[in-house]
Amino acid sequence: MDSSTSVALEPVLSFLAFSLSKLESGFYRIPGSAVVARYVKSSHQNDPGRTILELILVIFAIRTLLQSRTRTDRSGKHFIKFSEKEIDELVDEWVPEPLAQPLSEWEQRDLSSVPVISGPNGPKPKLLATGKIVTNLASFNFAGLAGNEKVKERALETLQKYGLGSCGPPGFYGTIDVHLDLEREIAEFLGTEASILYSQGFSTISSVIPAFCKRGDIIVADRSVNFAIQKGILISRSTVRWFDHNDLKSLEDTLISVEKERKKRKGPLTRRFIITEGIFERDGEMVDLPKLVELKLKYKYRLILDESISFGTMGRTGRGLTELYNVPASQIDMLVGSVANGLCSAGGFCAGSSIVVDHQSCIKQRINGTSFVFSASMPALLATSGSEAITFLRNNPSVLLNLQDNIRAIRAVLEKTEGITLLGHRASPIIHFCLRTQQQSLAVTQPTYDYEAEERILQDIVDDSIANGVLLTRAKHLRGQEMVESRPTIRIAATAALSRKEVEKAAGVVKASVTRILSKRR
Repeated sequence: MDSSTSVALEPVLSFLAFSLSKLESGFYRIPGSAVVARYVKSSHQNDPGRTILELILVIFAIRTLLQSRTRTDRSGKHFIKFSEKEIDELVDEWVPEPLAQPLSEWEQRDLSSVPVISGPNGPKPKLLATGKIVTNLASFNFAGLAGNEKVKERALETLQKYGLGSCGPPGFYGTIDVHLDLEREIAEFLGTEASILYSQGFSTISSVIPAFCKRGDIIVADRSVNFAIQKGILISRSTVRWFDHNDLKSLEDTLISVEKERKKRKGPLTRRFIITEGIFERDGEMVDLPKLVELKLKYKYRLILDESISFGTMGRTGRGLTELYNVPASQIDMLVGSVANGLCSAGGFCAGSSIVVDHQSCIKQRINGTSFVFSASMPALLATSGSEAITFLRNNPSVLLNLQDNIRAIRAVLEKTEGITLLGHRASPIIHFCLRTQQQSLAVTQPTYDYEAEERILQDIVDDSIANGVLLTRAKHLRGQEMVESRPTIRIAATAALSRKEVEKAAGVVKASVTRILSKRR
């Protein structure tokens, strides 16, 4: 019986063997088939379970492609049939859900109170609504470069030669020779080997961080870093540890705890970064750079330092905290700055140490930096404006002495004002002040103040100051989106474009506005 069965099955088995042989020979005629076969063999050898899983996925994919994409009832017996009149009535009655909640009375007032400038911005702009000339203590015109005649002349020459737009991202026909000139000049100015230029200031640090930091890396960051840094950290998907605001003892404790955790779980060494700001945009505090570099070297971390406020304002010629503290720029692995703030142009940059350049990280940014890849490069005239601004800072170091003199003059007047508390470092070009209460901390876990009430009072002070000829602004935050809720403040931006007498007079106006508004609230 067995022999007769085997004889009967022999033609079938021969046919199957012949078919498999034909399929195999046909498969290997397909270009790339040898690579697929080698992958399947090695995959099955290393992990047989994976082969079964992939086979199931292939079968599922084929089944999905072959079956009907929609299973609607073509007969329509399960549908409600409406007449044309009923359809029209339903359409007329339909009210779409709003895309956003309507603005509150306070939000409408906040938007309508934003002043609009008529003509060029600068130390003495004209307001569109009133036609009044005001003293500008709101714009980041630290070195007084806004309206500088030499910068304007250079920009006009560039406009005539290159036109206005760049017409593409830097990696896609958007790079012009003046962009490379500015990158080289920034690197030479700071004392680094290379730099890379970004077309938007906010997007610079939020692109630099995820270009270097990836999943599995460790980031140790200050709790009060600006929103752009927060977004960059979020995009990186790295493991994050936070230390207390501008507290380097807390930073060291965090670095020690990170290493203890790694040893406890016997984890591998990973790339590790410290991320902080030179001068904090949130409150004007300044980091102790020599101590920060000491900790970075001691615990073997890379340092990403955001000098968006300190570049162009600190040091003898505006090179930032590295010049102020006499720290070699090569000690900072990634030095990020703002061309918009420091040079009154647009965009930002990331300058690298010799280690960064040797590992071609600038090239890595050109490939992986989201802002660099997807955003159009800055107009050529803004690049040459930045180059001219660097030349101006090199040749006119007295400008920054005037800036510091004006900072001291503003603080001297406001420190005598009752009802407010000045925040930040005494040399910071941005001066924040908040209403004086029992708790003076800017960032607190459980606020003991009425956020909205304080915002209203501060806006009244801003409006009163503008009405009396001094342009101010509240510090704006995205409440509910930022990691730390900041105390409402008014932010003053000092500038070297005004004389000491003008600055003292403007600070006196602010003081009078504070006194006037607070006296009404008592």
